[in-house]
Amino acid sequence: MRCLLGWSSICGLFAGMASASAQTEPAPAPPASSQSLPGITVTATKMDEERSAILPSLGATQYDFSRTAIQNTPQGENAPLNQVLLRAPGVVQDGFGQIHVRGDHGSLQYRLDGVQLPEGLALFSQILSPRFANSLSLLTGALPAQYGLRTAGVVDIGVKSGTTNPGAELSFMGGSYNWVQPSGEYGERSGNIDYFATGQYLSNGIGIENPFSAWTPIHDQTSQWYGLTKVTGIVDENTRLSFIGGGVNASYQIPNNINQVPEFTVFGNSTWNSAILDQRQWESTYFGIASLQKTYETLNMQLSGFARYSQLNYQPDAIGDLLYNGVAPWAQRDSFATGVQADASWKVAPRHTVRGGFLVQRERVTSFAQVNTLPLVPDPSDPTADPIPGDTPVGLTDSADLTGWTYSVYLQDEWKVLPSLTVNAGLRFDAITSPRSENQLSPRINVVWEPTPEISLRAGYSRYFVPVPLNQVSAASLAARAGTVIAPEVLTNDPARAERSDYIDVGLTVKPIEGLTIGFGGFYKWAENYIDKGQFGAPIFQTAFNYSNAQVRGFELFASYDKGPWSLYANLAWSQVNAINITSAQFNFEQAELDYIASNWIFADHNQSWTGSAGAAYVFNMGSDWATRVSADVLYGNGLRQTLVTPNDTALPAYATLNLSVTQRLPIAGSQGTNVRFDAINVTDGQYQLRTGTGVGVGAPQFGMRRAFFVTLSQRF
Repeated sequence: MRCLLGWSSICGLFAGMASASAQTEPAPAPPASSQSLPGITVTATKMDEERSAILPSLGATQYDFSRTAIQNTPQGENAPLNQVLLRAPGVVQDGFGQIHVRGDHGSLQYRLDGVQLPEGLALFSQILSPRFANSLSLLTGALPAQYGLRTAGVVDIGVKSGTTNPGAELSFMGGSYNWVQPSGEYGERSGNIDYFATGQYLSNGIGIENPFSAWTPIHDQTSQWYGLTKVTGIVDENTRLSFIGGGVNASYQIPNNINQVPEFTVFGNSTWNSAILDQRQWESTYFGIASLQKTYETLNMQLSGFARYSQLNYQPDAIGDLLYNGVAPWAQRDSFATGVQADASWKVAPRHTVRGGFLVQRERVTSFAQVNTLPLVPDPSDPTADPIPGDTPVGLTDSADLTGWTYSVYLQDEWKVLPSLTVNAGLRFDAITSPRSENQLSPRINVVWEPTPEISLRAGYSRYFVPVPLNQVSAASLAARAGTVIAPEVLTNDPARAERSDYIDVGLTVKPIEGLTIGFGGFYKWAENYIDKGQFGAPIFQTAFNYSNAQVRGFELFASYDKGPWSLYANLAWSQVNAINITSAQFNFEQAELDYIASNWIFADHNQSWTGSAGAAYVFNMGSDWATRVSADVLYGNGLRQTLVTPNDTALPAYATLNLSVTQRLPIAGSQGTNVRFDAINVTDGQYQLRTGTGVGVGAPQFGMRRAFFVTLSQRF
């Protein structure tokens, strides 16, 4: 694990978990073609280091996950990416596979080899996999000027290559919930060209969180394909070209909640078994990145073009949706984004390094829905009374076509004031054109002081500008719902605005003895037009809305120990998110709810006050061909919010899950690495609820996974 005391307030958090297993899965020897080309290997390594120097963390809080730290996570590389990130301080677990970092609902930025990947439409699917990562970092806090637009955290993935992962590997994981997950990867370097490809298939019976507490969900099958390819060419010792392409295609059954009573009557029928509903959703995302990296003496730069296509389709239960919801929409949404990103660093003097860059992105989002719903008709028993729902569906259509542009530019100076004191100051300008055109000039500054090699202190301030995802509901769509059961109580639909905030972050890291790291981080954020998201009906999709103001505050404590066969880590985080006055997309809410929130500060629905995780790993027969790694970790949360009397007034019950793993290396003759792995998830079979289906913008009840067991066989060639 890479750990830079000069630039990070939290170092070594997962270093212990990384080294404890290093002897169980040693890196395979490179193939003959790479052994004969040491100059190419040195050039590739040098270019990786120089790319990292273009976009360093520079005072942000950085959590590094090495490849062996990923292996220590339950299910290892087969785990979803969000499960790996949950092992960082202050990362909160939610339903639909979502995570929240430092009190934000989403606003996570994902980067591959330093290139920002545009946000897609997928909700259930984890577009990126730990299997892609040679290195993985989460940056939070007061981010320097090169990071913008999505600012809750930056998930930075250094993609594997034929140099870092030569040879082939096949793996198969199977277990509870009819889990089947084969995967494979291959890497090679031939002359100046480096190739790497990986893919996996996943099928199981728990694609989405169970809406009730039973072990087995009903109608919850998923099938998912993931893939990524990377090709790199060394032009000369100072020039490199690369291409990354990948994607995911996934299908989901929407799980059923038993014993639900229909609210409406359809064709004279008012009875139905909610356990046999057949709702489905398909999600697909494909992306490509082409980059040119160039170095010249004290100048480093990377110029990249990128594209991302994303599609979501929802198929309702034609009769069941009408009986329970009064509406059955066949819906499709598409998003296509393209853009150019450039970043550069120039060491203009021994104490000054100037960095700058820009991003231009165009995105088009289209949506179309063919909707069946129930009309409101006169009450035959009392023509003067309010209309009542009819039982014969009527058809509606709903469509939208939006195009938005994003423009960003930044400039900053890293100034080594003293050998122990560094100041990084910069400016960033962002502008968007979409349903609303907005822009902001954002100052950033970070100060890092290292009085001794064992102590690092830092403080930072960042002004943030976070655009709203490009999808809106038009006034025409609301008008079309008039006279039906889906006509909103509130007709106001102000467009969502970009969030603007001031962010302060401080941190301290101490290494009192060899192998031990202890630290603290604290943060405060004041936001205008605070962006939250809610799930309102079908398709299962997150819709953005604004609170006029919000306050986010919190702190993180952590400790890690790594020495010999032992490695241990623990962290505990507290945060609080309060918001007031919903100012956009008001038609999604009831008038009484809007009136209360307009004059009362409430907790955000994704607020979880206390979050913690801890883990330990030990290696038996360390350094031998029969090395055995055993590891355990615990995740804790004191509960997201639910509504009992007033919006988001109560936290759900606290929970903790214990997970165990054992990995055994087998020294099979002629093998580069054979491993057998056993994972036990939620060993105590705790029944814990993530969502009750109540709360501002909360659409469905969800429970965490019950006890499950998995076995993985992996073989390198």
